[in-house]
Amino acid sequence: MNDFSGENMTRPKTLLAMAASVAERLVEGAVRGRLSMIADVDPDLVVHDFDRADLAGVEVLYTSWGCPPVTAEVLAGAPELRAIVHAAGSVKHHVTDAVWQRGIVVSSAAAANAEPVAEFTLASILFANKRVFDIARDYRDRRTGLNWDARYPGFGNYRRTVGVVGASRIGRRVIELLRPFDLEVLVSDPYLREDLGVAQVTLDELVSRSDVVSLHAPDLPETRHMIDSVRLRAMRDGATLINTARAALVDQEALTAELASGRLHAVLDHTEPEILPASSVLYDLPNVLVTPHIAGSLGGELARMADLALDELARYARGLPFEYGVEPATLSRSA
Repeated sequence: MNDFSGENMTRPKTLLAMAASVAERLVEGAVRGRLSMIADVDPDLVVHDFDRADLAGVEVLYTSWGCPPVTAEVLAGAPELRAIVHAAGSVKHHVTDAVWQRGIVVSSAAAANAEPVAEFTLASILFANKRVFDIARDYRDRRTGLNWDARYPGFGNYRRTVGVVGASRIGRRVIELLRPFDLEVLVSDPYLREDLGVAQVTLDELVSRSDVVSLHAPDLPETRHMIDSVRLRAMRDGATLINTARAALVDQEALTAELASGRLHAVLDHTEPEILPASSVLYDLPNVLVTPHIAGSLGGELARMADLALDELARYARGLPFEYGVEPATLSRSA
């Protein structure tokens, strides 16, 4: 945490803009204290509808999930607005073209939100290769020991191949977390121009070579159903698909068919719809772990995002550029 002080420090008039339920969890305790120290702000005033907000004199919006769009009409009533500091990941939901046209600077806590997603992914990869979910189920059902090597030949993480789809912030962090392990790591991303220290391959090669395929690409028109029936069939027998990104990246109907056959395994943190109907077979298939979109920041992890955003607010208050500024040119290929 980098709180700045001194004669160059200002306390910009700041307004909280997010869902009230998010503010209750995000702006509390030490976060609340730091926010009041850095900014001229009423921490109890949380806006979720700009039509009813007084934006006169507001210089900074401190936003998070549930912030309404900052449109040209909103900006017309906020002539002093100079910055938006987002205590969450993507800014696409509320930062409109009008914001960029006005020259307002924007920061995002996506780097902080990437950490728990990458940690969740790492755990999923290691458990998948070790067949932890299968063995735990077998052990629970049978209540006795078995010859696990015979039942799950070759299980374990040594020299297995992990394919990371998307060199996004999260994808790169997953690659970093995998470095201590004896794994071969592949990455596929058409926009990747730098050496990440792992083999860069085509998506088709990645899905055919990997024991685990982990998705970290953004949800864009060109990535919709990038994991389709053809690529699912190309995956190795017994391979695991991990999706902590968005369900739209996968043809869920084709995936469900492969999972129902028992040929593949999956860890799915996002589905279409996000809350599956009670009748969905994905709940009951033994080779599938479905979680309700929990890989990202929740619980105590919210404080990490809030702290990063406060660091950015403190930088702004001292006249320094954001460390995690968002560039509009990158939004067309990011989450």
